[in-house]
Amino acid sequence: MFCNLSYNTASMHFQPQNSSHPALAQKGPLAPYKNHTICSHLEPTPDEALEDRALLDAIVWPKPPAPTSLNQTSDPVHSLFTILPSKGGRERCVGDQLEALVQMQDFQGRPKHYGGDFLVARLHSPKLGAGVAGTVVDHLNGSYSALFPLLWEGPAQVTITMVHSSEAVAVLQRLREQRSDRFFFRSLFRSGKLSENTVCNMCLPHNRPQEPLCNYTDLHTGEPWYCLKPKRLSCDTRINHFKGGYKKDLVTNKEALLFQSRVNIKVVIHASGPDRIDVLPKKIGPVQYNPSGYYYKGSWRLFDGTPVRQFDAKSITQCLTGKVMNMYGDSTMRQWFEYLRAFVPEFNLRSTSWTGPFMAVDCKHNILLKYRSHNVPIGFPTIIASELRYVANELDRLPGGPNTVVALSLWAHFSPYPVEVYIRRMRHIRRALERLLARGPGTLVVIRSANLRALNKEISLNHSDWFSLHLDRVLRNMFMGLAVVFVDAWEMTLAHHSPHNLHPPPDIVKNMINLVLTQVCPAKKS
Repeated sequence: MFCNLSYNTASMHFQPQNSSHPALAQKGPLAPYKNHTICSHLEPTPDEALEDRALLDAIVWPKPPAPTSLNQTSDPVHSLFTILPSKGGRERCVGDQLEALVQMQDFQGRPKHYGGDFLVARLHSPKLGAGVAGTVVDHLNGSYSALFPLLWEGPAQVTITMVHSSEAVAVLQRLREQRSDRFFFRSLFRSGKLSENTVCNMCLPHNRPQEPLCNYTDLHTGEPWYCLKPKRLSCDTRINHFKGGYKKDLVTNKEALLFQSRVNIKVVIHASGPDRIDVLPKKIGPVQYNPSGYYYKGSWRLFDGTPVRQFDAKSITQCLTGKVMNMYGDSTMRQWFEYLRAFVPEFNLRSTSWTGPFMAVDCKHNILLKYRSHNVPIGFPTIIASELRYVANELDRLPGGPNTVVALSLWAHFSPYPVEVYIRRMRHIRRALERLLARGPGTLVVIRSANLRALNKEISLNHSDWFSLHLDRVLRNMFMGLAVVFVDAWEMTLAHHSPHNLHPPPDIVKNMINLVLTQVCPAKKS
């Protein structure tokens, strides 16, 4: 999605759980989400608690019965989909909607009778360089509908993928609620010749109540962070922060069978008949399912018809002349800086190649680009402790105004934690953006969503697309109504032909930058 979220037309992207969503929508009532995590020690205010409840209820996922063996779990190889006939049997045209019905089966070829599988779908045409994300509706009985708008004339092929079985999702939900310590960090403490490193995280007070702690809770935002206190050094001798690693033995041997590459992680479901159609040019009416956009001839087009400009080196310089672009977030935002760095000379801040901060300056054209990673939890290699900055605090230091662009992407490092942790962080950023937009009218704020990534067992248990999907839904809901621009990386990676990757390939990044620069420098109206 790429649109101004202050417009009413954006509201279709922020519907409750039972509406269309490019990944999954459920039908029928479900129990509200309940949190029982070790990271919920910060009590929200009554208003915050109400918002938390609404956000968590919107991402409720159906829980399956416990299987007795792998044979009873969803098997993408035995499962099949069928493209349903069009209404009245007529030929399909641009503007129509295509529906495919998926029937999940277990490893013994028996139909499943409950929902909860995590499926994604796309309609694409390699010949035309075209692709669009589909929406998957869970009928909670083992069958699913994949819905696609028909947006181009010519060939179109359906691809449906099982990311995780419903049984695997149940394991992921348990890990998120009970094992947020499974991804941990460390810090080095040093004074003179003495040095120690200790484990750090935001949940240590409940994990290790018997050990003394160093409390690094941010005084302005209240964001918590703790390290185990070094035995011989004081807390103010902390030098850096770095990724510690993943804890092992998170799942039983039986549960591990649910996370096998090429068996039940991101495996394509085949069609029982044809998996492609030909689309005729006649447009017959409004499209029922509205994606944020789609690819055609390799370029991303907005569904609402707004022209997306294509920028080369000269036009990028012209567009950014006189602008300051502040980029904050994880390595998916660093990709944007690296792309633009090819057109704006980098100023060497002697930062590490991974963590930053980075700056690029074009004095002739008065262009300034900056990137800074978000604060903990961040799983980068070593970061100097003094360079750890919360995005909300950084935003409060910006004057803003018509020549200021702010771009944000924070999601990839939050997936091991309870969703409340992400809600709290986004709430602080939202409040900071509200203050920024009030004191600096005309500031352009761009928010990049989560994207799909390659998965294996370890990545699935800690950073599955299922976790990212929920963070993405929370993000969209929390910034609805705020005057920000949204780059829908989820749909842009789902609709593209490239394999899923945490860091999307250059052609996807180029399309993202074209979207951003189109907002900075819109096409002149004829």
